[in-house]
Amino acid sequence: MDSSVHLRPATPADLDAISDLLEFVFHETQTESRRAAEQAMTETDRSLIAEHDDRVVGHATALTRDLTVPGAIIPAAHVTGVGVAPTHRRRGILTELMRKQLEGLAAAGREPIAVLWASESAIYPRFGYGPASARLSLEIANREVRLTAPPATPPNGRLRLIKPATVADELAAVYERVRAGRVGFSSRGEKWWKHLLADHNDEHGEQTGRRGVLYEDDRGPAGYALWRAEGKWTEWGPDGVIGVREMVADGPEAYDAIWRFLLGIDLTRTVKHWHAAVDEPVQYLVDDPRRLGRRHLDGLWIRIVDLPAALEARQYTTAVETVVEVSDPLIPANQGRWRLSGGPDKVTCTRTDEAPDFACTITELGAAYLGGTSLAALAAAGRVRQLTGNLPSVAFGWHRQPNAIEVF
Repeated sequence: MDSSVHLRPATPADLDAISDLLEFVFHETQTESRRAAEQAMTETDRSLIAEHDDRVVGHATALTRDLTVPGAIIPAAHVTGVGVAPTHRRRGILTELMRKQLEGLAAAGREPIAVLWASESAIYPRFGYGPASARLSLEIANREVRLTAPPATPPNGRLRLIKPATVADELAAVYERVRAGRVGFSSRGEKWWKHLLADHNDEHGEQTGRRGVLYEDDRGPAGYALWRAEGKWTEWGPDGVIGVREMVADGPEAYDAIWRFLLGIDLTRTVKHWHAAVDEPVQYLVDDPRRLGRRHLDGLWIRIVDLPAALEARQYTTAVETVVEVSDPLIPANQGRWRLSGGPDKVTCTRTDEAPDFACTITELGAAYLGGTSLAALAAAGRVRQLTGNLPSVAFGWHRQPNAIEVF
């Protein structure tokens, strides 16, 4: 790194300078209320800044949250706010920030993995992050599709329009039930729900404020959707757009009812949903899936920080007995040969001198960690070297594709 730049831990006094930097980096202009809200979520004791001439020119932080992984919920450093001033690019600042952050995570020993959304996907593999989940972005021509199955809503199921910020407890109850088994979902405390449901003016654009619908049955709240609407007209009539921010359903009845509602809102012709799962069930409910306007995009990127702890924390779909040889230049403790041994419910990961069955970098193990990127596909791409016939691709998979519905 440029010797005129130095790194140090952030303090609360740095928050305004960090906000100024990130506005430049991410091409935003925030209102005072949104800036204050973002600062309130920043954990300065987990933040690093790069300084040059007493000015903040680089930043990286992590949020303390849990992540649902196959068969478990584990602590995961939610890395965010990573950026370098455009005046200080190509000086090694980002590399040093990421290296220092990973060293700190490994030394603390609390979180076996780190997770992030990549603003540019070419950046993070060199720091050991692998593309662990994908998503579908849908742009649905809602007057050109219909749900072919009969309505699944039982007579006692009902929909209720809501003001999202006033029903946070009901939304959280649904989310928590679903989160327990949905790989890719992150934990949300009361403070995080308040942050997510805040409706800042600079987020609207030409759209309405945030709106919502809650599905209830005999259990109480069982599903919800949050969206904004954009009223548009052409010479042929209404051409409105619904932009779905989040849709969570606990069971097929709630799922069916909410999708019927979203696709049937009057005066609209398009429904956009940016965080649908690769295996999103609506693809199998409509009569013309091409009208869903599907685009395949990357989602979460996983970095394994503590290899044995991470591999022992998740479950596997089959018994596994394999030896992997891993290279990790940034966290040397992960390097070497590891035996993964056990059944679907519990495995052990221990050092070994045995010959490996396959070899890869820490990046590929991160990519495979959530069950969304198969080891077999990585081997076909030459990213994993298969040395014997014992490649545990099926064991590393999962019954549903991971689905991250929130950019943090």
